[in-house]
Amino acid sequence: MTTTMNRAAAAPRTAERGGAPLTLDGVTYHYQGRRGQGAGVGPLTLDVPGGEFLCVVGPSGSGKSTLLSLLAGFLKPQRGQISLGGEVVRGPHPRLTLVQQEAALFPWLTVAGNVAFGLRGVPRAERDARVQDALRQVGLDGYGPRRPHELSGGQRQRVALARALVTRPGLLLLDEPFSALDHATRTTLADELLTLWRQSGVTVVFVTHQLEEALHLGQRVVALRGGQVALDAPAAQTSVDDLKRLLGE
Repeated sequence: MTTTMNRAAAAPRTAERGGAPLTLDGVTYHYQGRRGQGAGVGPLTLDVPGGEFLCVVGPSGSGKSTLLSLLAGFLKPQRGQISLGGEVVRGPHPRLTLVQQEAALFPWLTVAGNVAFGLRGVPRAERDARVQDALRQVGLDGYGPRRPHELSGGQRQRVALARALVTRPGLLLLDEPFSALDHATRTTLADELLTLWRQSGVTVVFVTHQLEEALHLGQRVVALRGGQVALDAPAAQTSVDDLKRLLGE
């Protein structure tokens, strides 16, 4: 395969910094249609080391959304199992968090209140310090008192990232989080995400339609086709043309 430069590939795998290893063992999920078994995924077997940045690509209907729902615990595998840090995922898990295409902020809360939402039960002094640190990390220091309607689309997505990272998850799932943004903002946030990943050591599974984005961000890329793994390779050893040929684009 053609080799392409990749910034994320140079970063070490850093399980000791908090990233939880993720394992899929024969995971299968198929939707039932009128004529029997319908679209879905599986069987899928994958190992994602703690601290790795994995990108998942594939055309519409390839199983990306189903896979993400399974990883998030919204769907239960019909066969096989998913483990996070050695613990079987049976539903939404406290060590994982999901950032979706839309920031989905609570409009009645301030920016700080949105970021702090997942820290209920944490002592106030610690909660406030963690919120301020998270906002600083995403470039929104001083934005805590503002409301979501006062922010740009890129700023709202930064708040969503801060809300995800403030809980110090072992696994961060991202479902095309930059798809609604303009190219310049998307590029900036992608680079900022790489910086945040390197600082936190969190394990990342990033789902995207954008092949260039996957190769820029990921240490490793998995391509799905028809619910199956069509490619599982280091991003630095893969090119956009390789992926296009494989996926028939």
